[in-house]
Amino acid sequence: MLDALQLLKTRRSIKPMELVAPGPTAAEIETLLTIAARVPDHGKLTPWRFIVFEGAARLTAGETIAEAFRADHAQATPEQIEFERQRLARAPLVIAVVSRAAPHAKIPEWEQQLSAGAAAMSLLFAVHALGYGASWITEWYAYDRRVLDALGVGTHERLAGFVHIGRPAQPPQDRPRPSLAEIVTRYGG
Repeated sequence: MLDALQLLKTRRSIKPMELVAPGPTAAEIETLLTIAARVPDHGKLTPWRFIVFEGAARLTAGETIAEAFRADHAQATPEQIEFERQRLARAPLVIAVVSRAAPHAKIPEWEQQLSAGAAAMSLLFAVHALGYGASWITEWYAYDRRVLDALGVGTHERLAGFVHIGRPAQPPQDRPRPSLAEIVTRYGG
């Protein structure tokens, strides 16, 4: 396992189409979800949940995505429809992070949404720690009510994103990161 600071310094996103099998085992998936659930959660509301897509379920969900795409794009080619059908099958495992933020007397919805984002980020770090690669993305279908209904996302819920997980097909190359001088200011005299 990587040293914690080195782990944090080296995490990067890998495109879903560059993630290959084998994906995490059942025990590793449980570890990933356990870690993802250990995030700041003001009021202990658990304002997020997870949907796991593995095996054939990725294509079953993809059929729903393809149907919604086809309904909106009457002139779509078979290749375009097949591309949409494969959206959740590009990586061996996909975990959706669902935000369940809701009005609360003491806890602002914004804090609850941030907690869902923290769950997704913790999931990414856990994936990296286990030696896999991942990409956290949404894409159009994360906002399409027909798709969300079919995936079991309630009308009061929002999709924080899909985390695609697998083994990097090749060693990942890092991208330029912002210099601290560009993004850090110091308050005061």
